[in-house]
Amino acid sequence: MARAFLLGYAEEERRRNILRIERRRLRDASDPLQLPEREFIGHFRLTKLGFQQVLVELSPHLPIVKRNTGVRNELKILAALNFYGNGSYQRNVGASFLLNMSQPTFSKCLHEVTGALNTNEILRKYIKFPMAQHEREIIMKDFMEKFGFPGVIGCIDGTHVALIRPKEHEETYFNRKNYHSLNVLLICDAKLTILHVDASFGGASHDSYVWNQCAIKAFLEGLERNGEHCWLLGDSGYAQRPWMMTPIIGAAPGSPEEYYTELHCRVRNTVERCIGVLKSRWRCLLAHRVLHYDPVTTGKIVNACVVLHNIANAQNIPILDSQDGDLDNDQQHQVCLQARIDAPPDESRVILINRIWNARNIL
Repeated sequence: MARAFLLGYAEEERRRNILRIERRRLRDASDPLQLPEREFIGHFRLTKLGFQQVLVELSPHLPIVKRNTGVRNELKILAALNFYGNGSYQRNVGASFLLNMSQPTFSKCLHEVTGALNTNEILRKYIKFPMAQHEREIIMKDFMEKFGFPGVIGCIDGTHVALIRPKEHEETYFNRKNYHSLNVLLICDAKLTILHVDASFGGASHDSYVWNQCAIKAFLEGLERNGEHCWLLGDSGYAQRPWMMTPIIGAAPGSPEEYYTELHCRVRNTVERCIGVLKSRWRCLLAHRVLHYDPVTTGKIVNACVVLHNIANAQNIPILDSQDGDLDNDQQHQVCLQARIDAPPDESRVILINRIWNARNIL
């Protein structure tokens, strides 16, 4: 009986080896780069040129392929891009006609590529808050030329990314919309480039709480103390401060305050559009595409998608029609003015309101 068991085991192992070799042969024979450009973008969300850039950037950070049945770096990255972009559960992605890999192999590829996109070198290169004054001046100039709103170095908001129920501290991830999520803080510029991301807080955390723990807040406070006046634009969920301009609830019709608030909301809508583009392209982040990972891994997937968003945004890669149309209600119906008692008058905001009001006929 033992001999029969061993023979059966040996036969099963032989079949697995044959299957691995056949999958490797099919992967080697397939060349997704031969797809038409539009179809390539539909599958992988980047142009072929953008993909080649990512391949060059990530290859030094991916493990060296040692076995002859191993997956080439090109296919590892394409498999991950396909998952980020389609939001399908990994078994479906791994079994796609393009990639010919098993679910365990795909899972390993996704882990490796996500890790590579989360190295300090990659994150610092592609997600950069303007720490230098000349960098801030460029962003302020962009906002001023596009909207006529001075002093803006970014727009801030939070967005929820759904994940399965965590095994630990489940209550910190259960959000007000009754599902488990991360509350991801994002800051973007006028060109929809993401300048900062923090995907380390659970969905039960309020936007203002996440912001109060953010290192960027302390940095902006320091700029204000040193006499450099610039600010982020946030909705009324954030506290009004000299470095955080918020709308004014119940401003009198026709008043400078109403004019300021309307312009503020128009400019701040930049970050909502940015989040919409991010989730349209990398659909694994949509609320109904629940990520089946622990919070730390989910946060790394968010970071990876932000890096890829900035690469695609810099290259003006289009979002195809088939990728659009089912964004989260969280982003489709956000309102600039939320039910919150407004902060007392802030001198910096008063000066800004008067400046915008006096310049309204010049713009």
